[in-house]
Amino acid sequence: MAPRQARIERNTKETQITVELTVDGSGSRTIDTPLPFFTHMLDAFARHGVFDLALTARGDIEIDGHHTVEDTGLALGAAFKDALGDRAGLVRYGWATLPMDETLVTCAVDFSGRPAFVWKVDALDGKWIGTFDCELAKEFFAAFTQRAECNLHVVLHHGGNAHHVIECIFKAFARAVDAATRLDPRLAGAVPSTKGTLTS
Repeated sequence: MAPRQARIERNTKETQITVELTVDGSGSRTIDTPLPFFTHMLDAFARHGVFDLALTARGDIEIDGHHTVEDTGLALGAAFKDALGDRAGLVRYGWATLPMDETLVTCAVDFSGRPAFVWKVDALDGKWIGTFDCELAKEFFAAFTQRAECNLHVVLHHGGNAHHVIECIFKAFARAVDAATRLDPRLAGAVPSTKGTLTS
């Protein structure tokens, strides 16, 4: 089987982003963004999803971090779309409920070929972690969903510490994506859809 890999470059007047992804990886990662907490979260995503990820992002953070975070979500989502190809043999669905101290989060994903995003998180408005505006977490996952062409539901059951909430979301997301992107040998390469396609 050919490696499920992708390389994406996104260059605009606002951001310059490069993503190299191997879905069936070992958790190797090299992450470089101008937002330290965001770098930490992407590192956690690769580690807990056991993806190989090299990601470099530059952007107009002198304005704010919005463009950099959103465009990174777009680029990472595009990398998953490319790496998964026709999605033949894909488990397709994945979900994880994770605790982190007082916080409990569920993420559920379906690589259905149709973008849909549900965000039930109400603990982040107006909060910052260092130079990271916590409201940008939602923008990252919404952008990923659009480009990866998946359904993503994120539900915060309880929790108040912003750092715990966002970190728990990224880790649950990693576990859910890892589960959904695995190959099921029982499918013998068939696309897991009554439509016969997950890409149109």
